[in-house]
Amino acid sequence: MSDITVTEPEAAERRANDNRPSPHRPARRILFRTVILAIGVAAIAAAFAWRRSDQSVAALPPPPLPQVTVSAPLRMEAAPTTGFLGQFSAVDNVELRAQVGGTLVAIAFKDGQIVHKGDLLFVIDSRPYQIRLDQALAQLQTAEAQQALAQAQLWRAQQLRRTGFGTAENVDQRDAEQRSGKAAVETAKAAIRDAQLDLEFTHVVAPFTGRIGAHLVSVGSLVSGSRGGTSATTLLATIVSLDPIYLDFDMSEADYLAYQQVHRGVAKPDDVAVSLSGDGHFDRHGALDFIDNAVNRSSGTIHARATVPNSDLSITPGQFARLRVATSEAASVLLLPAAAIVPDQSEEIVMTVAADGTVVPKLVETGELFRGLRIISGGLLPTDKVVIDGLVRARPQAKVKPVAGAITPDPAGGNS
Repeated sequence: MSDITVTEPEAAERRANDNRPSPHRPARRILFRTVILAIGVAAIAAAFAWRRSDQSVAALPPPPLPQVTVSAPLRMEAAPTTGFLGQFSAVDNVELRAQVGGTLVAIAFKDGQIVHKGDLLFVIDSRPYQIRLDQALAQLQTAEAQQALAQAQLWRAQQLRRTGFGTAENVDQRDAEQRSGKAAVETAKAAIRDAQLDLEFTHVVAPFTGRIGAHLVSVGSLVSGSRGGTSATTLLATIVSLDPIYLDFDMSEADYLAYQQVHRGVAKPDDVAVSLSGDGHFDRHGALDFIDNAVNRSSGTIHARATVPNSDLSITPGQFARLRVATSEAASVLLLPAAAIVPDQSEEIVMTVAADGTVVPKLVETGELFRGLRIISGGLLPTDKVVIDGLVRARPQAKVKPVAGAITPDPAGGNS
């Protein structure tokens, strides 16, 4: 490749062309300066805004402390109790059976209703028994007439004997006839009572107040009856008493021994608290008035029974319930609402508030429920301020604003 030689006039011309101003160069310079200016203004505005924001944040007051409700544990006298599962049974449970036979002509109740003592329940055809009663009344009239005749004949025989026209043998014979007539009168009266009793038994009435079951025979059925139960009888219905009602349960041998230690020498029945719904609300009370005389060898338990009032007739025999029986002496205990206790795996914690407002968690030992509150058996002092409301705002070691509250026991909670 050969070198190209540029002459001096050509070089001078090129230099003149390079120094000639371009028509696009001024516009580019203006655009560049505008961009630089805009960036500077934006930076100054941002710095000013940041300074104002920082000043406003510094001027805001600190957020308020979360508010919680605190209270010292409630101190009460409570007797530790033991819980049992029991089943209700009727004090009186009777099978209504016919005591006389005949055709059933009427049923005077609705199945399952509450009946009262003396209410009419069944009617058996009474006509055959009315006939027997009429016959017995007629026999009494006959016996009374014969007795009157024998009495008159005895008087005449005695008169003849006094005048010498009668014999002693005749007087003895008339006397025997008079006594036989008197016995016949008594027999006729007994027959009347027997017939009246059969007639009365054609009307089956409620022996006590309670709930009757379904009728087991229908109108028109022929029923069999026997007053003494010496022959087959027809079962008409069953009836159970409801007020009061028994609550049967079984104690283990250990619970029985603990119960004996507390109630040794106490003659009056012990009070038991009963919960029907199983929700821990023991709002009914009864009296433990029976404990069996031997421990069952196969189960190692002893049968016990409480009598529970049922004035509203809401408890039905066969229904299950939970009950609690005092098995230790009464002592002073600390109580807290169950909602104030936080479970943590196998442990339980309550949140307390120190004098400076710091939340301090404490491990506690809990017992059973009493009057709707949980017994605290360890880990808590009577002077501790426990968070009873607002637990979600009480974080350990955080500051809170405590507000005094009160713990109220449930009067219907029973001993559990």
